[in-house]
Amino acid sequence: MMNSNEHTNLEGKVAIVTGGGSGIGRGIAQALARQGTRCVICGRRKHKLDETVRLISDAGGDAIALQADVSKETDVDRLIKTTLQAFGRIDILVNNAGVFEQAALHELETAAWEHIMATNLRGPFLVARSVLPTLRAQRSGHIINISSESGLEFYDGDSAYGTSKHALNALGEYLQRENQDFNIRVNTICPGMVVSEMSENEPGLHLEKCLYPEDIAELVVWLLTRRQNIKIGTPILIQTMLNPWQ
Repeated sequence: MMNSNEHTNLEGKVAIVTGGGSGIGRGIAQALARQGTRCVICGRRKHKLDETVRLISDAGGDAIALQADVSKETDVDRLIKTTLQAFGRIDILVNNAGVFEQAALHELETAAWEHIMATNLRGPFLVARSVLPTLRAQRSGHIINISSESGLEFYDGDSAYGTSKHALNALGEYLQRENQDFNIRVNTICPGMVVSEMSENEPGLHLEKCLYPEDIAELVVWLLTRRQNIKIGTPILIQTMLNPWQ
């Protein structure tokens, strides 16, 4: 067993990154690949996934793309099976896939609510549930959930998205408590405003004051490689010093 004072080496580890076609997911996948991690990147848009794989491959990394919708059990089962067939193991799961729609509750269509919950909450549950038997059997692994500052605060118009992220934080806590005796770590990151496809065209948003995917990726790498004796408890809030809306 690893000495508690040693840092984890990610060389040769296998990671699944959901929502890896762009934004935070792409940044995390690229950062992990630079550490020598073999990445399976999933998402709904194949051309975006292929672009991420090309960027990783051009930099000397190892990655494959798999088109999948994490809200669908059959897609999730295929994701796990494909990963094990390709690399023989799974060490890291990054639950990053997410969708956003701004509306007050009284204006929100039922279909929009269900779509947000399916991707932002059902998805992480399905993927974690599917990967846990492998992690528990090997008695090691790390799950990182990408939540949001909206999962800690309550912003006007964020009703469905915020609810999904508050629930994701709770899901992460249950995952940690149920699996820590199997040497499985679970962390939840709550970023503030990150420059991505979802945010880059927001009116009144100053992109230069925002977080960037690389900032989240650096935190993910630290969480995965930190000394074994360091435990991070509650969801981690990462935000900028300057208000990106001012």
